[in-house]
Amino acid sequence: MSMIKFIRLLGGYGVELFLFLGKMFIFLVDAIYYVFIPPFKFKNFLRQVRFFGNKSMIVVIFTGAFSGMVLALQGFYALNKFGAEALLGPAVALSLIRELGPVLCALMITGRAGSAITAEIGIMRITEQIDALTVMAVNPMKYVVVPNIIAGIVTFPLLTAIFDIVGIYGGYIVSIHALGLSEGTYFSQMELYVDFKDIRIGLYKSLSFGLLVTWICTFMGYYAGYGARGVSRATTNAVVLSSVIILLWDYMLGAFLL
Repeated sequence: MSMIKFIRLLGGYGVELFLFLGKMFIFLVDAIYYVFIPPFKFKNFLRQVRFFGNKSMIVVIFTGAFSGMVLALQGFYALNKFGAEALLGPAVALSLIRELGPVLCALMITGRAGSAITAEIGIMRITEQIDALTVMAVNPMKYVVVPNIIAGIVTFPLLTAIFDIVGIYGGYIVSIHALGLSEGTYFSQMELYVDFKDIRIGLYKSLSFGLLVTWICTFMGYYAGYGARGVSRATTNAVVLSSVIILLWDYMLGAFLL
């Protein structure tokens, strides 16, 4: 009897998960559909670009700078054992451009902007502002969701590029002034080993992260439960799920594009 209850419980969780994923997929399809349906809410889009980009700039710059510094320190320690200190520049650049830049930048934006978007849309839901938009014949998906998704796709690659550049120069400062590496060696070897394929992989990752994060965060806020507990739970779930999906998708995309 206990085994039957366990199987029934497991099946119930499986059905709930399947329904949840189906609901998320339909939400994404609707959002993509309304992207191509005029009129385009350009003012809302610019406001969200500023919210994603300008408001996240300080966090991205500081995280990128210290990530590059740490990579330079740890990379020099590892490469010094093999007598390959000259490859420190390419090691820092490749680590940032291919992996750490897109991933850490996406995680920082998720914690700062993604959580705020979920809470904002969740409050709109519990205060019936989304229902009011529907009553006024304003499509809430087009007014609330679409500008966030497009803004995320646009701003994530730009912020990732800033993250990479700041991180490379952070590693440069540590390499030159703390580790005694020559300036020419740091950048000349980087130019030799880093090619356009590495940059393209980082671009693909940042674009996909922009879509995934905004999709998950807007979905969680759009279907947030009522009350303060519902909004807080939706915000927490959005940040946790986005972070897990970022790491999972980074591995899958990295393995596919390797």
